[in-house]
Amino acid sequence: MPEFPNIILFAIPFFIISMLLELYVTTKENIKTYETKDAFSSIAMGLGNVALGFLSKALVLLAFMYVYDHFRMFTVPLTWWSFVLLCFADDFSYYWFHRVSHECRLFWASHIVHHSSQKYNLSTALRQTWSGGFYSFVFWLWLPLIGFHPGMILLQMSISLLYQFWIHTEAINKMPKWFEAIMNTPSHHRVHHGSNPIYLDRNHAGILIIWDKLFGTFQPELEEEKVVYGLTSNINTYNPLKIAFHEWVAMSKDSLSGKKSLGSRLKYLIKPPGWRHDGTGKVSNDLRKEWNMTKTTSK
Repeated sequence: MPEFPNIILFAIPFFIISMLLELYVTTKENIKTYETKDAFSSIAMGLGNVALGFLSKALVLLAFMYVYDHFRMFTVPLTWWSFVLLCFADDFSYYWFHRVSHECRLFWASHIVHHSSQKYNLSTALRQTWSGGFYSFVFWLWLPLIGFHPGMILLQMSISLLYQFWIHTEAINKMPKWFEAIMNTPSHHRVHHGSNPIYLDRNHAGILIIWDKLFGTFQPELEEEKVVYGLTSNINTYNPLKIAFHEWVAMSKDSLSGKKSLGSRLKYLIKPPGWRHDGTGKVSNDLRKEWNMTKTTSK
């Protein structure tokens, strides 16, 4: 098996230097993007993710290797063009993983961690799940099936995460138009972190924004609609344990408590966040429709 470096570990000094530089730039420009307790909470979540990553990545590697060794249909060689193909294939997988993580509460339970900060800066990029790595890899299982080597896949997944670090900033307004048209950028990703109804569940891209434009989930950042970061109902805590597991607790309570059918209990796991079996809940599409109606009425 070819050995590839764990580039995320090597990138840690780069993360630290970048955050300090961003803090200097935003302070100089009077952009109040950092809050000490919030930043330390994000860093703690990142450290926990790295620590648990030794276990989750071992599981992912075993799953990829099993599929690759027993079921692969082809063998993709280790060459430059295979990495180009893998870049697109991995990014396609990431888009659907990310989109489903907003549309299915079982995946949202781990992904909500990344959206729980009401600040938006490079430290927010480090606010990563402690649980998602143990099951989100299912969206990538088709890659070893068609013949990509597991080592290549894990490397490209790390490259994608590394790319997404720099887009968590307010220090960059817009990139050149051609870049904004193709690539995920700070502007596009600010939208993704917005709790404004028009911004909910939009711009799921990893590296390439083309997937959102292709599948109808793209939303540009609007000058007249300043992004409000965080959740539609914020958790207001800096406790890493609560940040990591609060939605798991809430989802379990909704599913297991009270009198409801088995079907309704299961739907609390697979329906979007905000869904309720009695019809009183509101999902992101409902909130967006209400927002659009309000805007239309006010004109």
